[in-house]
Amino acid sequence: MSGPRAGSALIDLTPLRHSRPYRRLWVGGALSGLGHQVAVVAVLFQVWEMTRNPFWVASIGVAQAVPMIVMGLVGGPVADVLDRRRVALGATLGQAAAALVLGAQLAVGLYPLPLLLAVLSLQTACSALGAPARRTFIVRLMPRTLVPAAIALHMISFQVAMMAGPAVGGLLLGVASPALCYLVNAVALVVSAWTVWTLPAMPPQRPTPPPGSGDVDGAAPARGPAEAEQAYPVPRSARLRRRVRTALVLLGEGVGQVRRDPVLRGSFLLDLAATLLAFPVALFPMVNQSLFGGDPRTLGLFLTCIAIGGVTAGLGSGLVTRRRRLGVVQLLAVGVWGLALLGFGVASLTGVAWAALGALVVAGAADTVSVTSRAAMVQLATSDSHLGRVSAVEHVIGVAGPDVGNARAGLVAGLTTPAWSALLGSLACLAAGAWVALTHREVGEFRVAE
Repeated sequence: MSGPRAGSALIDLTPLRHSRPYRRLWVGGALSGLGHQVAVVAVLFQVWEMTRNPFWVASIGVAQAVPMIVMGLVGGPVADVLDRRRVALGATLGQAAAALVLGAQLAVGLYPLPLLLAVLSLQTACSALGAPARRTFIVRLMPRTLVPAAIALHMISFQVAMMAGPAVGGLLLGVASPALCYLVNAVALVVSAWTVWTLPAMPPQRPTPPPGSGDVDGAAPARGPAEAEQAYPVPRSARLRRRVRTALVLLGEGVGQVRRDPVLRGSFLLDLAATLLAFPVALFPMVNQSLFGGDPRTLGLFLTCIAIGGVTAGLGSGLVTRRRRLGVVQLLAVGVWGLALLGFGVASLTGVAWAALGALVVAGAADTVSVTSRAAMVQLATSDSHLGRVSAVEHVIGVAGPDVGNARAGLVAGLTTPAWSALLGSLACLAAGAWVALTHREVGEFRVAE
């Protein structure tokens, strides 16, 4: 195999030139990511200002994790049965509606905290329902060789949004209120919904039946559930029970595939080690209070520093997307993530603000590399007929994991200090990552087929 060509470390822009639908999808994703990050800062600031209690800040993670897990798992079977474009479109419109409700605080005043968390949970539920369908778009719009590059482009758009969004959110909080941030999120989601609407139809591909199961010797092929219902009408309650059972079976197949496949299982365990045990975002308002006196403009700096690292890694993502051993890349990235957050904890404990922010830059770069390599492995190692269900598991782990990790970080900070919460979490992450590397050697051996 020849060595890397000049410039191969730079991000590969070929997917943007290859597909117009992908370009629109990429722009919509970038805008919705920007709006989401603006809203994240607003939620953290609003809950902290209302309560001044780290346990209530941790409750944000709980309010998001529960619907993320439940609806994310439901979204997998839905994406493997219905047209994936329609599923993603409806879910995105639901997110926009919830963001408008949050923005209505401009007119009605502040919501009580339980109502605020309830609307946030509703928005998260819509996002989780559509996420498995969205995750299947790239592999349908791109040839296999461009899938890692397309994922890297999505990651860098997310990181740019994460870099700019918190700064914009901080400025809006300084001159207006959290409600304005939520309205910005709603507008971005409406634009994102339009980009999904312009995509071609994306019905899931059906698995090829085994030999002998189709039309043999004049035997009629097996009917699907919808055809059977049309031929033999049954009561609505019976149809509902049948569909629920079918959804549970489909979901069980997706979970079973992850459990049986050591590459998928090990990759997901690495992600859980990084997020459940060491995710630091819930600590930012408390660390901001101790290092910068609680200024809302500096609160956005914490997320911006993670994004700076992510953008830097994204610009050099050719080092990842052109590598064949993606499992080794993820293992190394999780290790760097743990070490960087260990540095963040030490800097927070000693009050060295510049070192804490610098550690977050390194952590952001490691996170981008880890997520890019994991997502590419999932897309390339899973058949299209099961991709929605496996993507649902990936989404629950990749998004609900940070929410649960935020809850863990806030609870431990309430019992100890924010700095010790970061220190203990990073040490646990490093230990868990080493265990996965030793017990799931197939992750390190995974190679991208030509």
